[in-house]
Amino acid sequence: MSSNADIYHEMIVDYSRNPVNYGEIKDHDVTFHDANPLCGDSIDIDMKIDENRVSDIKFHGKGCAICMACSSILTEIAKGKSLDEVRNIGKNDVLSELGLEHLQAVRIKCALLSLKVLKSALYTYLGKHLKDAKDLDKLKDEAANLY
Repeated sequence: MSSNADIYHEMIVDYSRNPVNYGEIKDHDVTFHDANPLCGDSIDIDMKIDENRVSDIKFHGKGCAICMACSSILTEIAKGKSLDEVRNIGKNDVLSELGLEHLQAVRIKCALLSLKVLKSALYTYLGKHLKDAKDLDKLKDEAANLY
């Protein structure tokens, strides 16, 4: 019988070899890129937004197994969600899906790069569409306190 650690390890390997939502959206509403220069992970996320929902989301880039697996999981979590629901996705939502809640500090940036890119893309989109200066200031504070 496999332990939970073995199951999670298999999931990480599978998602990294067969990523879900991997690719590009040509007519995206927002895209964002970021990289972790210490390990070489580099991720872009494209989103299509319809009626304040993420109707489509894809990522592309390169990264370690943990980075690719977390990017796949994150796109699955975000797809179909409202923008407010996506704003509330946290690191534990991603890490717990793959049993990475106690990940070593040196690997946490690999695991959370896609979340950083997703939130940056979302804040970029919202910043362009907010009309109230107070809401924009709140969004900037939220972004500044992300990590």
